[in-house]
Amino acid sequence: MDKIWDKTKIGNIELPHRLAMAPMTRSRAQEDGTPGELAALYYAQRASLGLLITEGAQPSDDGQGYLMTPGIYTEKHIEGWKKVTSAVHEAGGYIYIQLMHAGRVSHPDNTPHHRQPVAPSAIAPGIETFTATGMQEIPVPRELSKEEIQTTIQDYRKAAAAAIAAGADGVEIHGANGYLINQFIGENSNTRTDEYGGSIENRARFAIEVAKAVVDEIGPERTGFRISPGTPLGGIQDGEQGPELYRYLTKELAKLNLAYLHVMHLGNDELLQDIRSLWTNPLLVNRAGRTIDNISVDIDSGLADLAPVGVWSLANPDFVERLKAGAPLNEADPATFYGGGSKGYTDYPTLKELEHQESK
Repeated sequence: MDKIWDKTKIGNIELPHRLAMAPMTRSRAQEDGTPGELAALYYAQRASLGLLITEGAQPSDDGQGYLMTPGIYTEKHIEGWKKVTSAVHEAGGYIYIQLMHAGRVSHPDNTPHHRQPVAPSAIAPGIETFTATGMQEIPVPRELSKEEIQTTIQDYRKAAAAAIAAGADGVEIHGANGYLINQFIGENSNTRTDEYGGSIENRARFAIEVAKAVVDEIGPERTGFRISPGTPLGGIQDGEQGPELYRYLTKELAKLNLAYLHVMHLGNDELLQDIRSLWTNPLLVNRAGRTIDNISVDIDSGLADLAPVGVWSLANPDFVERLKAGAPLNEADPATFYGGGSKGYTDYPTLKELEHQESK
C-alpha cells in the first residue's frame, strides 16, 4: 500500500494521500434543502480523508429526487453549506459539492413544487422510490424541450457558482448512477430525434454542455465529473454502443482539462483501461465490491490516482488512521444510512474514543 500514502494534486489543491471520501446520499437536510444541523460535524469528522465529495445536491427544484436531500441554488442553501465548508477547512480537509439532478428518478411528492419529473424522454424507469407515504412507483416523466435543456444547463452553472460562494473547493458533476445526465446517455432512456438523441455524439452532448458551462463559470481546476459505465441503476441500459460512447465522452471531457474524472466501476476492465489511456488528468476509481486488502491495487498499478471510499468512511470517521494502523473497522448500520439524526451519522466512534472508553 506504499503508493496510497503519496501526496497528489487535484486541480489546484494538494492532497496528503490517495484516498478520498465518495459521495453518499444521507437524506438529513432540512425540508427547504438547507444542509442539516449535523452536516458540518459529519463532514469535518472525516476531514483526514483529504478530498471529501459530498452527497448529491440538487441544482434546482426539478433536480430533487429524494426527500431531505440538500440543494445548492438558494441563499439559504449557500449559508448552510458555508458552515460545512468552514468546518471541513478548519479540520484540514477539502470539499467538493456534488451537483446531482435526479431527472426522472423522482416523484412529485418529493419535490418542492410537486411537479412531474423531467427527463430526456417520457419514459418511466420502471422502479419505485421512497416517499413520505412509503414506496411508490415512479411516474412517467415529462420530456424536456430544447429550451428547457438550455435552462437546465444554466441551472448547473448557477449551482456551481453557488457552491464556490459557499466556500467549496470545487464541484463534482454527477453524470452517473441513473440520474439526469446518465438518462441522456442511456440508450433505453433517451429516444429523442433532435441533436440530443440518437447517435453517440448526440447522447453525450448534454453531459459535455453541462461540463462546459460549469468550467466556464468556476474553472476546470475546480470541476470534477462522475460516470458509471454499464451501471444499470435507475433502469438505465447503455446498449451495445455504451463502451464507445464512454470513450468518446472521456475524450471530449479531457479537452476541458477538468480537475478529475471519477469512475464508478462495475467490471468492464477493458473499458476502464481505455479510459485511463484517454484521460491524462487525475482519475478516481471507485471499484464496487473490493476488499480492504485491495484498496490500493488500482493505484499501485497506475490505473487510478485516487481511491474514493464510501461506506467504510461513513462508518469510520478516522478511516485513514485505521488503515494506516491496520486497525479493525466499525461496521456500518444500513438502517441509519438515510434520514434520522445523529445515530449512524455522527456517532460512529474513532479509535481514540474507543481506547478512552476501554481505559475508564
